[in-house]
Amino acid sequence: MKRNRLPDVLGLRLTRQALRVLKERGIFAHSPVSLEHQHLAKRYVVRGLESGGAAGDVGRYVTFTQADGRPVEYLHPVEAIGVNGLHAVVVAPVLVRVEMLRKGRTYELLITQHRPDIASDGKRPPMETKVLFRGIHGRLELDLSGKDKSQAGAVLPMFYSLAGEEVTIPRRFHAAVRVVTKAVNCVGCSHCHFFRAPKGESCIGLSSVSEVGEKGVETICKEG
Repeated sequence: MKRNRLPDVLGLRLTRQALRVLKERGIFAHSPVSLEHQHLAKRYVVRGLESGGAAGDVGRYVTFTQADGRPVEYLHPVEAIGVNGLHAVVVAPVLVRVEMLRKGRTYELLITQHRPDIASDGKRPPMETKVLFRGIHGRLELDLSGKDKSQAGAVLPMFYSLAGEEVTIPRRFHAAVRVVTKAVNCVGCSHCHFFRAPKGESCIGLSSVSEVGEKGVETICKEG
């Protein structure tokens, strides 16, 4: 597995043209993660932003899971101006980022794990990054924002090696990838797709963890 490569910390490497098209379509997905220090807890944590959405035939979305693929509790939601932007903030000792880009029915997928590395001499530790899965030119022959919308959240793209053999996504991330596949088809997205609400908040749910099980969680939450 790859470690400590700056491009992997930043997320999918997109061309200037791709970035320009996303900007023109009003899609903002923040893929970089950062290492932050909690002074009271005296520890380092990883900070990420669930963000993104879709517009027409283009979509990009970033979310995060625990190391075992389960949803993460967000720190707090973000009410952004406009749609297809920031949705929530998350901090945790270890985060797995799930990032997807869609153009039509072609999908790119990057799954990376991020955590503080071992510190030495009291210095700030470096970020340890591991690539857990990289899928290139995946295909899903469904219109999840149109006629096949009822299947959104239940399917995921198929990825192949350069030799044409199927490349399997780690099973523990299937739920997250299904949800992100739905998210990159969520036109005008304005809510979290995979994060869980912290304890003490109630959720007006499209679904809940117990209801969807392996399929993930999609909720709109408010303070209770």
